[in-house]
Amino acid sequence: MRCLLLFGISMLLFSCYETERNCNDYKLGTFRSEISINDSIYSSTFTRTEELQIEKYNHVIDSSEVRWVNDCEVIFKTINPKNRIEKKDIHLKILTTTDSSYTFEYSYVGDTHKQKGTAFKIK
Repeated sequence: MRCLLLFGISMLLFSCYETERNCNDYKLGTFRSEISINDSIYSSTFTRTEELQIEKYNHVIDSSEVRWVNDCEVIFKTINPKNRIEKKDIHLKILTTTDSSYTFEYSYVGDTHKQKGTAFKIK
């Protein structure tokens, strides 16, 4: 009985905890992002406006249309896709925020395999 009571109290305390997300702070600006794939870290910089995201990775510049689904989720559509994969839209969800960065997960729309990364606000 005592274990059941402790379990109930702990569930009550921890179920009230919600990660703070101030996603509106990261809708616009210039950022540096880092993602880890197969123990390698890939970094890029991008600038996001209300309608566009312009990203630079390995000296290649890529532009995407931006469509916010809600305050913390956005869809990117490549403006000039060069191949079949670039024609697929990307869904990004902000998971957590701090005062200078956010953690996100992303995947192609409809894909269940998600990657995670972190973006740091530059300005």
